[in-house]
Parts: sequence; structure tokens; C-alpha cells
Amino acid sequence: MDASFWHKKWGKNEIAFHEREANPLLVKYFKKLSLAEGSRVFVPLCGKTLDIPWLLSNGYRVAGAELSKIAIEQLFLELDVAPKISVVGEVDHYSAENIDIFVGDIFHLSDKILRPVDAIYDRAALVALPETMRNRYTTHLMKITDKAPQLLICYEYDQSLVEGPPFSISNEEVNLHYKDHYNLNPIESKNVIGGLKGKTTAKENVWLLQSERN
Repeated sequence: MDASFWHKKWGKNEIAFHEREANPLLVKYFKKLSLAEGSRVFVPLCGKTLDIPWLLSNGYRVAGAELSKIAIEQLFLELDVAPKISVVGEVDHYSAENIDIFVGDIFHLSDKILRPVDAIYDRAALVALPETMRNRYTTHLMKITDKAPQLLICYEYDQSLVEGPPFSISNEEVNLHYKDHYNLNPIESKNVIGGLKGKTTAKENVWLLQSERN
């Protein structure tokens, strides 16, 4: 899976993964990160998620990373905000009050460009990546955020029955990526109503990852 896969999805408006409201698990559990008002939250592979206006409306600053320029143009259009656009390193920087979105390959986003980050909200990044990319992603994410605490949401199902994305991320895999760097706290596991893509039973698992810097 390469960048062209996602560019084609956005170009054809094949975005069934885009939720039409703020994610209920974000709304329910984000307070567990115990962030002060004005804290800066990083949303990797953010698309045009409605989780971003929810975070902004609740007094947080948002940084995001997204491959698709189309997605971010639509995001700012729906926010009714005209962004300032500049080039920083190898990514494009779309910015407005309390929001910074970096458009391009997330692996081209450096800690110097991104920081500071007070917390990470990962609902759509880890599950979007094939197994061959996930270790590289989690290593890079921790580097550019200085191991900021995370609210992580994953799907878990029989991967042999349905092709991702979203991919299945087992509890064992979460531990594999993060146990040496965070205290891992599973806070909810619930069945996906109707199954994953209507094809197989699945669970949605919510994790709170707290680092030593807390």
C-alpha cells in the first residue's frame, strides 16, 4: 500500500471511513488525558475528521498530519477558515488560529517542525497502515512527539476474513509497539455494531498510553 492508494480514495471521494460526527469514544474518554485548556493535540493521518472541530471547540489546539491535500482543503472549507499555506521542509503547512496541519508524507514530518505536542489522538493512523509499516510508524510517532501520552483506538477482528484498511490491531501488537515506552491502560472494548464492513465480527478497543514524562 502506497501513497497513491489514499490519493485515489480522496480523489474519487471513496471515504466511507470518514465519520459524520465526532467519534463517540473520543468524546467519552478524551478527558482521561487530563489536559489543560490550550494543550496541543496531535492527530496523525487526520483526513478531514470532525474530531478536529470537536477538539477546537473544547479549547484545545490541534496539529495534524495528512497525505491528501484534498482532505485538508475540505477540512478548512468545513471549518469556514482560510488557512495560511507555506512549505516547511518536505511538507506543506496549513495554519490558522489554534490549528496546524502538515500535508505530505508523515515520515517527512520532523520533531522540529511538529513540536510541541501535549498528547496524541490516534483513531485512524495505526489502523490505516499495513503490518509492514506499523513498526516504522510507531517509532517515528514517538520520536516526533517526544512520547506524548496517547488516546489510541483500534479495531480487532479476523484479518483473514476482511482486507484492511482499517487493519486489525491485536492487544498483543499494541503491547509490542508501546510497552517499553508507555504504561498501557485498556479502558474499553466494545463490539462494532453490524460488524466490520458488514462482513465479520469486530471489536473496537480503546487504550490510554501514559508515558514517563507524565
